[in-house]
Amino acid sequence: MSGGFFALLDDIAAIAKLAAASLDDVGAAAARASAKAAGVVIDDTAVTPRYVHGFNPDRELPVIKKIAVGSLRNKLLIILPAALLLSQFLPWLLTPILMVGGTYLCYEGAEKLWEKFGPGHHAEPSVVVVGGPDEKVMIRGAIRTDLILSAEIMVIALNEVASEPLLSRAATLVIVALAMTLLVYGVVAAIVKMDDIGLHLATERKGALAGLGRGLVAAMPKVLVALSNVGIIAMLWVGGHILLVGLDDLGWHPLYELVHHGEEAIAHAVPGFLGEVLAWLFNTAVSTVIGVIAGAIVVAVMMVVHRFTHRAHRDEHQSEPDAAH
Repeated sequence: MSGGFFALLDDIAAIAKLAAASLDDVGAAAARASAKAAGVVIDDTAVTPRYVHGFNPDRELPVIKKIAVGSLRNKLLIILPAALLLSQFLPWLLTPILMVGGTYLCYEGAEKLWEKFGPGHHAEPSVVVVGGPDEKVMIRGAIRTDLILSAEIMVIALNEVASEPLLSRAATLVIVALAMTLLVYGVVAAIVKMDDIGLHLATERKGALAGLGRGLVAAMPKVLVALSNVGIIAMLWVGGHILLVGLDDLGWHPLYELVHHGEEAIAHAVPGFLGEVLAWLFNTAVSTVIGVIAGAIVVAVMMVVHRFTHRAHRDEHQSEPDAAH
């Protein structure tokens, strides 16, 4: 009896060791996947603050919370099951779907540029009505944009663990989803509340800390405007890069090879870390230009469609009185 009991304990210990090893594998895979997706995480962090720019300070954290919950819902309820199913049964569909999302990012970034610099552009309202349609529209827009960025994060992570069993892939993606959401929206919350921290330091502390607080209060409006603009560039950059890599994955190699050769030429001409940075900047600049071109094409198409739709509605309304007579 005691022998059977100790044999059971040995089995439990063996299972526990196996589970611990599996958890270690999943943790290591999640760390690798997260590192690969770091570039998109930076973009996501830059993009998000522009969606809370213009809110009253007391609405900033509630809005960020709503966007973060929407982001987690995107990752766990939409992207995770879809990515796992596609990777298991239709892996060739992942790239085209990601490219559609990248095109949307390019469109959104180009549309913001058109609003800023196009004819008849106007400034956005400085304050968004609490709980009103503007707030809801901004939150929906942020969650929609997050869906694309989160999809790229999850697909990059999935590619890192593509050879793992299905359950290991799922566990890794859940860890990546939770970690990235906490990281991005934790940083965003800290950024948008930095002026409140500065105000506290300026009023509650003395000397250098008070001076630091006053500096933060003075600087943060400019920082948020700058981050909003960086967010627009980030959308164009990420969207353009998705299209650049996607075209290569689908078999059209010239553009990607041209960019890759340019990176290699820069890295060879400027050795060391500086060369790597310049090569990365070159890739980023080309990706951004691709994003601007792709986005501008979609914006132009949407404007033509809107014009024809508007004209059709106007003609329909004009014909109604004639029909009544």
